[in-house]
Amino acid sequence: MTRRFSRAGLVRRGAAGGGLVLASGSALGALARAASAAPTPDADLAYLRLLIAAELLEADFLSRALASGKLSKPGSSLLRRMAAHEKAHYAGLANLTVAAGQTPATANDIDFSYPKGTFASTTSIVKQAARLEQLALGAYLGAAENVQTASLRLPLAQIGASEAQHCGALAALAGRPGIESAFAPSLQMDAVSDALDAYES
Repeated sequence: MTRRFSRAGLVRRGAAGGGLVLASGSALGALARAASAAPTPDADLAYLRLLIAAELLEADFLSRALASGKLSKPGSSLLRRMAAHEKAHYAGLANLTVAAGQTPATANDIDFSYPKGTFASTTSIVKQAARLEQLALGAYLGAAENVQTASLRLPLAQIGASEAQHCGALAALAGRPGIESAFAPSLQMDAVSDALDAYES
């Protein structure tokens, strides 16, 4: 039987052990080698766990949204592309986590729930997707701001840039301006953790 952990517990705990690198490719391999060159501070490991939880939430949401049958054709197309990105983000973070000697959380470790009516229509799905993407963007900016391990900063910033693209595309889909603040807000670890609590079953 698979043991389930609370999201907060996953962020706090430092699961010992290695495991296999979860994604291949020269770029991810290089990131993993760079991350394993020196011990990773506990605070940086906590950020990796937090961001993995955020990616698992996004992936779970997108899977449910795509399975709902409520999306318009443009909405479905956009969310499928986003889902592929989130899968790649998770793989990159998992590689970095494994390289640091930790075991990354998986979709089997956390149960998520959403407000009633979230998957009722394209409008409600896109609205919730935008909330999650803004949360993820703020989380990545906060992590890039605070991590001490230099080799983590570029991949975290790259994923943050991808999340920002998602925010703009969702805004355009909803008929809102795709360009907002010149300086997107960063979120600190506690704020991200508290926001994720709302989606934990």
